[in-house]
Amino acid sequence: MATRRSLLAAGLALPALRPASAQEVFPNRPITLVIPWAAGGSTDVMGRVIAQAMAADLGQPVVVDNRGGASGTLGHSHVARSRPDGYTFLLGTNSTYAIAPHLMRNLPYENRAAFTGVSLVARSAQVLCVHPSVPVNSIAEFVAHARAKPGEVTYSSAGIGASSHLAAELFQAKSGTRLLHVPYRGGGPSVQGLLAGEVAMSFVDMVTCLPFRANGQLKLLGVSTAQRSSFATDIPTLAESGVPGFASSTDVIMLLPAGTPAPIVARLTASLQKALRDPATKERLTTMAVETIGSSAAELDSYWTEELAKWGEIIRGQNITI
Repeated sequence: MATRRSLLAAGLALPALRPASAQEVFPNRPITLVIPWAAGGSTDVMGRVIAQAMAADLGQPVVVDNRGGASGTLGHSHVARSRPDGYTFLLGTNSTYAIAPHLMRNLPYENRAAFTGVSLVARSAQVLCVHPSVPVNSIAEFVAHARAKPGEVTYSSAGIGASSHLAAELFQAKSGTRLLHVPYRGGGPSVQGLLAGEVAMSFVDMVTCLPFRANGQLKLLGVSTAQRSSFATDIPTLAESGVPGFASSTDVIMLLPAGTPAPIVARLTASLQKALRDPATKERLTTMAVETIGSSAAELDSYWTEELAKWGEIIRGQNITI
């Protein structure tokens, strides 16, 4: 009888032990980071740097999955449909999470409700660049040049709805100019068009355009952010150069599918914050002229609301459509 009681007691004790011993520890398999743009672009390179640092902290591979197309919304759609288990997350840019909702009427997901916002990750300034053949050397001179030729001065972009496109639209709205848009199939072709003199002007990422200033292939007239960039302090902002209120940049945020459990969100948030503080990671991003931020979820929510309102006003005011 004592033996049977001992066995029964042991049998009853085993179920109590099972949940703790079998409990899944996150993460216990590879994680996928979706980049909603093609491989090789600045967002892709930035994402791979961050993924490598997070993998070291999480103890599992963070595999980059490039899902470009439809102005970045294909990648967002994939993550919105993914299981909210923390094994799929997204690095989105404002051209998709703040601009595309105003341009694309039939998005296959609800822009805010489909995601759990984690952090405003990083910011990359753009520079208003002109081809050397354009007879200007300052923003004021370019504004005068454009006003003298309404609808004739051309600019390139990475495509309709890209941040380079909307930066130029914001510039026109703030400066009282009217330019001619020449959309290209991506950022690389857009810059090549400018270098070849096919267009007069373009908003180009800081890291891309700085080498072309050094060799005289481009003139860099003004930086797009509200303050001068620490990566090129001699370039004035557009706001201080006669285009008051101008502020634009390529801003990257981290998103998870809506409904991701809070402990998993907290674990990934901590890993991201640690990655952004890592000296080696910061150094690699600095070489890309990227400013790391690492905001809280609440700060991201406020920023997201402001960006949606800002670009919605510009898109409606400039009558931009796809």
